[in-house]
Amino acid sequence: MRIAILLYDDFTALDAVGPYEVLSRIPGAEVVFTAARRGPVRTDMKSLALTADAALDEVDAADVLLVPGGPGTEAQLSDPAVVEWVRAVDATTTWTSSVCSGSLILAAAGLLKGRRATSHWCCLDRLPRFGAEPTGTERIVVDGKYATAAGVSAGIDLALSLTGRLADDRTAEAIQLVIEYDPQPPYSAGSVATAPPGLVADLLSNNLLLR
Repeated sequence: MRIAILLYDDFTALDAVGPYEVLSRIPGAEVVFTAARRGPVRTDMKSLALTADAALDEVDAADVLLVPGGPGTEAQLSDPAVVEWVRAVDATTTWTSSVCSGSLILAAAGLLKGRRATSHWCCLDRLPRFGAEPTGTERIVVDGKYATAAGVSAGIDLALSLTGRLADDRTAEAIQLVIEYDPQPPYSAGSVATAPPGLVADLLSNNLLLR
């Protein structure tokens, strides 16, 4: 089973690495990180890079496609090479998925027209421009073979959900235990619904989301 994870400049590390940590542990899984060209691809924080072992033109099919988000998403929406590659690989997949603003790339490729989808809370209002139906109350949204996750850390939940479908519940539970994924955050500011009053506005006004 081949799992292709798209990389591009200024993607958010956990969007890709979180799902990788889960999906790579499925028995028989082969994960390939791919980008416009082989080599290191810098994340949005600049201090970390992941290596693309294959260029886009070397990956023409996958059982699972995963598209991460991040500040670099915007540039991908108008890059025909990326959009056309996503569309072409999607024709071969069992599951096409995204984390965070990565859903905008799927939408730009025309894959989410008329479909329910989610994204990072700061990007939800952009999905309708591509014909998608935003769902901001669910952490994971599945519509047909398309699975989209909310912001960043939701990619781990997405990957566990896909693991249950690709393998079985027992495998998903075993992986969850191996990575000891048992979130108990010290704060309750993990969603717009629970964040302290004014925090959302502060983040948007100071542009802290798009470093």
